[in-house]
Amino acid sequence: MLESIHNTTEYIKKRIGDFEPEAGIILGTGLGALVNEIEVEKQLMYSNIPDFPMSTLEFHSGKLIFGTLGGKKVVAMQGRLHYYEGYTMQQITFPVRVMKMLGIKTLFVSNASGSLNPDIKKGDLMVIEDHINLQPMNPLTGRNDEELGPRFPDMSEPYRHDLIKKGLDIAKANNITCHKGVYVAVTGPNLETRAEYKYLRVIGGDIVGMSTVPEVIVANHMGLPVFAISVITDEGFPEVLKPVSLEEILAVAREAEPKLTVILKELIARL
Repeated sequence: MLESIHNTTEYIKKRIGDFEPEAGIILGTGLGALVNEIEVEKQLMYSNIPDFPMSTLEFHSGKLIFGTLGGKKVVAMQGRLHYYEGYTMQQITFPVRVMKMLGIKTLFVSNASGSLNPDIKKGDLMVIEDHINLQPMNPLTGRNDEELGPRFPDMSEPYRHDLIKKGLDIAKANNITCHKGVYVAVTGPNLETRAEYKYLRVIGGDIVGMSTVPEVIVANHMGLPVFAISVITDEGFPEVLKPVSLEEILAVAREAEPKLTVILKELIARL
């Protein structure tokens, strides 16, 4: 894997010249429009990058975007990868390792999630302060390479407290409803049953989703500070649970995205 990471990084560097991103951004389901705020200098299709996995979802663009956001140089993944697409955890997190090799100092992650907490409503935002990992595999399984990180990385602060505070302060200053809480990562792609929603709430979850945690584990393994934020697109309250469609989830994500963009743009500007 290390050889593939280096080869992919060198390929990208040859195409972006002396551009060195300070921050990496992973854009979640229905949240790709943030790139409209980026002063784009270069775009690379995943399909043209050696060893780079391609998203199989029709609503994920599959581009690496290089440019300036909030006065800082960034690289953004417009289209993320999921375990339910059939990829290994190492493939899902490969782009994080490449972004680190390209020079990023901080990773910003967004996603669309379902609420488990009645105080967190559809259309709200939530900054992730911790997570519970219920996905079946770990991206660090297998032989460890010390060049990438330690064998047993610490996870006592997977999401940086100072970034969380700044993000919440930005939300408050802009009158944006934004909570903080615990994200539960599940495999998907099906949504949860009533009993599962109840269980996830009982074990301490505030929201649930199908991504993010593998990338956060690898970012911590490589010493990258992380800020993660969710758009709440549906509500998993067992007593009043209603069917939800992908179209509804995408519509809520698009409607809430401008609020997420404000927070991420201002937070990156403060780096």
